[in-house]
Order: sequence, then C-alpha cells, then structure tokens
Amino acid sequence: MFDPRINKLAKVLVNFSVAAKPGQLIRISGHSVAEPLIIELAREVIAVGAHPAIFMTPEEVQEILYKTGNDDQLKYISPIAWTAVEKIDASIGIWANSNTRATTNCDPARQAVASAGMKPYRDRFFERASKGELKWTGTQFPCQGHAQDAEMSLAEYEDFVYNAGLLNEPDPAQAWQKVAECQQRLVDFLNTKNEVHVTTPQGTDIRFSTKGRTWINCCGHENFPDGEVFTGPVEDSVDGTIAFSFPASHGGREVSDIVLIFKAGRVVDAHASKNEDYLIKMLDQDAGSRIIGELAFGCNYSITRYTKNTLFDEKIGGTIHTAVGSGYPETGSKNQSGLHWDMVCDLRQGGKIVVDGETISENGKFFNPSWPGNV
Repeated sequence: MFDPRINKLAKVLVNFSVAAKPGQLIRISGHSVAEPLIIELAREVIAVGAHPAIFMTPEEVQEILYKTGNDDQLKYISPIAWTAVEKIDASIGIWANSNTRATTNCDPARQAVASAGMKPYRDRFFERASKGELKWTGTQFPCQGHAQDAEMSLAEYEDFVYNAGLLNEPDPAQAWQKVAECQQRLVDFLNTKNEVHVTTPQGTDIRFSTKGRTWINCCGHENFPDGEVFTGPVEDSVDGTIAFSFPASHGGREVSDIVLIFKAGRVVDAHASKNEDYLIKMLDQDAGSRIIGELAFGCNYSITRYTKNTLFDEKIGGTIHTAVGSGYPETGSKNQSGLHWDMVCDLRQGGKIVVDGETISENGKFFNPSWPGNV
C-alpha cells in the first residue's frame, strides 16, 4: 500500500526546501531503493512547471568501483557530472540503502582516493550554492537497511523519519518556518560572540574561536529533516579534546569511541576502539582533513535517539557535532579537503556550552526560553 506521507515529503522538498520554480532544472538523485520517493519528487517538480533530471543508480555500483577500479577510475569525475553541476538550479539527494554496510570491506585507502578525487566537484557545487545559484537538499527515504541500523521495524522507522521531519503536522512548511524563527534567535546571539567552550564529564574539553565567522540557521532547506545551527570555526583556533558519544559512519564503515585531540587547530592524536586504522587513513587523505570545517549545535528535539544515521544523529536536540575536513564557504570557513565527516558529542549527561564566558546550555538544554527546545 502506498504511504501518503511519501507524497507529503515530496511536496515539502520541492516547494519549501528548494522552492522549485517554473522552467528550472531540478536534479533528483538516489539509489533505486528510493524509487517511490523519486517518482513523487518528479511528479511535484513537473506540477510546478520545472524540469526533473533523474539520476537513479543501483547501490552496488559504488562497491564495484572501490573493489575493482584503478586509481584513475576512482578519481574520475564524469563530464556529465560536470555539466550537471554547472546547469542545475537545484539538487535533491536521497539517502537510502538496502545494505548500509555494503562497502565495509572495501580498502579504506581506495575510498580515500575516491573521496579526494571528488573534491573539485564538491568545491564547485558549494561555490555555486554559496552564490545563491544553486539550491540543494538531502533527505532520507525510510527503508529496511536504515531501519535495521536504527534497531526498529520498518513501520517504526517510517514513523521516526516522518515525525522528525514534522510531516505529522497539518502544515509541515509552516512548522519549519516556526523552527526557523526560533533558531534565528540563537544564531543572532552567536553571531555577536567570539569563543565556544564545550565540556562533558565523558572527557570533552575543547575550545573554538568563531570570531569573524557566520552562524547559519538550518531549518529544512539544505537537509531534511533539519534542526541545527552551524559555523566554520577559525582554522587554527581549535584546541583541546573531544570525545564523541556515538559511532560515526563514513563510506559504509563504522568507527566507535572516537577521541580527537587538537592543538593549534589540527588533530595531533586520534583514537577509536573500532576501525581506528580507517579513521587515521581518512584523516591523512589531504592537508585539510585534520582541521575542523564545521561546528554545530543540534536543535531538533523531536529526535531523541541515536540511529546510526548522521542526517538524524547530528540534529539530536542537546548535542553538538563537528566535521573534520571541508568547511562551508558561507560561514567564512577557509578549510578545503576531500573529507567532510560529521561526528556527534552528546551533552545531555552533564555537558556544558560556554560562550564568551557565559554558560548558555547545560545537560543539553538552552537556558534562554526563546531558543530551541524551550518554545
């Protein structure tokens, strides 16, 4: 039976997240397991008078490339991809895998080669986005692979995904507009400050300078579901230790109990209880991969549990996350890398955020009643 929430999600993505307009070229991409959502997105794009460009691939293709491709093939960027990134007006990406661990046994060094090879493409994509020439969003289609990771039945996971996106609200777009207003008050405060200091009883004690950088309000446009505010810290300012609370997945590989130690902005030591070798290889892939490109506060209090899916986990209300590797130019970040790997630190068990000497959050709750989690 067709789930009507799929069409509801498609309407929000097309009309709110990327705000498609007549005559625009809208790329829709995802693995074939997401076909029901891809079809509904195409339906909505056509309904607004825009043109859908569908890129739908079997998920096995990436595994084949990692295992059998040579270095030139791993680094190759198709001219078709280059044409698309120059011509599209918006991109809607869908994450969905029947097997989220399909590339676990692929050589991490080869994955690093492929990741570094895509850097010019990613740079151009985000350059156009930062100029307002290209809108983009990414979303999750609920399927068995991700439901298993989250330790839920498919029906439970569908409810989780759609509720996190506020699709249970009568007017989801209006609900996200309220989120935008609430988060903007936090952003306005942070944009007047210079330093963020985060501590937890679990071993995190780290400082970031955000002086001269811009905090961004993520409220359902670039990611869906959303619910975070982020910036790019000053590259050489990050100092201290951060112990991440949840396993972090990248390239189909899960790394557990990550601890990163920073000095003068660079990771000088890194540990993990599982797949530490993979972590080190990713951090060593280029000059920017040991530098923090993103610092963010999770503000979606509809998401309360870890599901092994970064799209949701980084938004958990009462967490922070950082990304080693490339930053977003719109924040003022200058860091460039083929890597962008988000990792989440939970503050709900004694964590504290201090901004310019003022404690603004404890145990995952902001003190200001007009900020996220309190409205």
